[in-house]
Amino acid sequence: MLNQEEFIDRLHKVFNHYGLSASTFADEIKVQRSSISHLLSGRNKPSLEFVLKIVDTYKEVDLDWLLYGKNTFPKRKGTTVTDKPEDNNLFTQKETTTDIEKAIELIPDQKKTTPSAIERIVIFYKDGTFKEYSEK
Repeated sequence: MLNQEEFIDRLHKVFNHYGLSASTFADEIKVQRSSISHLLSGRNKPSLEFVLKIVDTYKEVDLDWLLYGKNTFPKRKGTTVTDKPEDNNLFTQKETTTDIEKAIELIPDQKKTTPSAIERIVIFYKDGTFKEYSEK
């Protein structure tokens, strides 16, 4: 369940990170300024459309971080603000081949009976794209 007060705190972190006022933020994500005001005052809860506009406009904002405080902000290069460090995992930052190799190493030994035990690994990104890694 979404904790509205924590969501508002994370929203303030986004404002501060980008150096935005609430009204400038509203203009950039193309919502009415009153929507931001009502949200920040606790009068309204964020809609799905509102949340998606944030993550679509600001690519460094991770959806899980914004909603639940999991993962990190910003999710790409630079300084990281973490609400819950224990929730950070291997795939917090942009994945690389090295990250894939590390993930395979985490699989228990009984599952790695032969080098061909893993047929392929597919990583799905929030923008709808994906990368597929396979042995060929």
